[in-house]
Amino acid sequence: MGWKSNSNGDVLQTKNSTCFIGSSVIPLINKLQDIFAPLGDIDDRLTGLRLPQVAVIGSQSSGKSSVLEALVGRDFLPRGTDICTRRPLLLQLEKRTIGVGDNDSREYGEFGHLPDKRFYDFSDIRCEILVETAKEVGVNKGVSDKQIRLKICSPNVLNITLVDLPGISKVPVGDQPSDIEARIRNMIMSYIKQETSIILAVSPANADLANSDALQMAKEVDPTGTRTIGVITKLDIMDKGTDAKNFLLGKVIPLRLGYVGVVNRSQQDINNERSIEEALAYEEQFFCDYHVYHSLSDRCGIPQLAKKLNQILEHHIRNLLPTLKTDLNSHLVAVEKELRTYGEALESNAERGAMLLNVLTKYSEAFSAVVDGKSEAMTTKELSGGARIHHIFQSIFVKSLEEVDPCEDLSDEDIRIAIHNATGPRNALFVPEVPFEVLVRRQIARLLDPSLQCLRFVYDELIKISRACETFEMRRFLELRRRLEDVTTRFLRDGVKPAERMITNLIDMEMDYINSSHPNFIGGTKAVDMAQMELRAMQSTGEALSHPGWRQAIIDEMTALHASGTWELVPLPADCAGHYMV
Repeated sequence: MGWKSNSNGDVLQTKNSTCFIGSSVIPLINKLQDIFAPLGDIDDRLTGLRLPQVAVIGSQSSGKSSVLEALVGRDFLPRGTDICTRRPLLLQLEKRTIGVGDNDSREYGEFGHLPDKRFYDFSDIRCEILVETAKEVGVNKGVSDKQIRLKICSPNVLNITLVDLPGISKVPVGDQPSDIEARIRNMIMSYIKQETSIILAVSPANADLANSDALQMAKEVDPTGTRTIGVITKLDIMDKGTDAKNFLLGKVIPLRLGYVGVVNRSQQDINNERSIEEALAYEEQFFCDYHVYHSLSDRCGIPQLAKKLNQILEHHIRNLLPTLKTDLNSHLVAVEKELRTYGEALESNAERGAMLLNVLTKYSEAFSAVVDGKSEAMTTKELSGGARIHHIFQSIFVKSLEEVDPCEDLSDEDIRIAIHNATGPRNALFVPEVPFEVLVRRQIARLLDPSLQCLRFVYDELIKISRACETFEMRRFLELRRRLEDVTTRFLRDGVKPAERMITNLIDMEMDYINSSHPNFIGGTKAVDMAQMELRAMQSTGEALSHPGWRQAIIDEMTALHASGTWELVPLPADCAGHYMV
């Protein structure tokens, strides 16, 4: 079957039509989409190449699914009263002539995620769409922007590439996310804002076209209407006495690409299993019966819509081909240049093993060079590598130890209470050792935090060194580089716990044994000797002050100060004769 025009200008299906429009450029774009689809998540540069396609938008229950099924001529889309399209469906319609190509004249569908499986039963296609949708968004009514790619090959279609987008929803229903409207709008905008996209805005005729969500969104990104096609559905259920003539003529909301009016199958028709062939016959009879549409035969019916889409898409692709070719060539040059930097391909396992050993050896040498200060990429802006580690130990760590005051939070009252607690109910003749050890251990424990902080600083610097040791060979193998960083980080991280235990054990050892034999330790005997020396010094000072000559000199000095008015001498009572109070 094919398409042809009747005497009224309508495009109809025929049995033996082998010449069809867009047989060259549209399949070419489809092949590019097949190539780019698995690479889009790997190479972000490919996301900048937006291929021409038709984005189908409309509110829920506007008739989008019926239009797409009529274009294919088969029932294959999920149906229901709630949101049905929950993931973008990239639909590639490819015309296959009977007995040409793989000699398979049957209609079939082929999914991008199942490239080796053909679906000849279109009800299985519907089930696979539901299953694949549930895998991504679950059983609720949420949406996802991850595409489902479906190619339908049939002798009964024209070459068209469409993207069926979720219907615009206003209010969340059931367990839908509260931001369902914003999600759907953002998803639709990401497609229709691209200049390479043709917008197929579907609006029902039984609603006010001026309030059409699809046309409003299309106008936001295409204010001049140069790449928007309007589709008015459900013409057969308009109020009696009304028609869509002015809408189809573009007198209400003008569009450069115009409008096409269609008649959909109702939900009751679908429930009664009314075939699409019967629906197309009913649509043709409807437009024949209503004389108001006789002069608009080129804008009415699914066949006219298919022809219009095919012609517009082909023309659109031909206009974009020079730019697309330029972009592809520039990307190709960049990729080839990057490919040359990776060197020759490694064929055998022996070559791969030798290359791996070479990469690991150079990585180890680079790491050692940075630690030893022999790296060729030495910086002059800041300390790094081994010099930074040396600075951590000799400056930061030593300074933090010096800032620890051994007598902080330790008052005479604390010592007195500790001694009393150690004597129990008896009076002690000598100072017990227990309170001394308790107080000293508490102060030694304060050395733990600076030591652990030093460990963390050294660990951070080693991690920094490991990430800076990038050899030229590692740039070829990004996955090896990532794995090597993971292994090195895990190796260093695994060494942190043993180091923490060692530091803690060292502090515990110092706390368990107080070395009172150390030359710098002030024990009881040495403390008594120092006290006696201070006492003798104080006594000698007191004897000197009690000498008559010293006393007379002090009195003369104080008298002079009194005479100058600085001090005032007041005689003491008679029993303190010869003494004065200042």
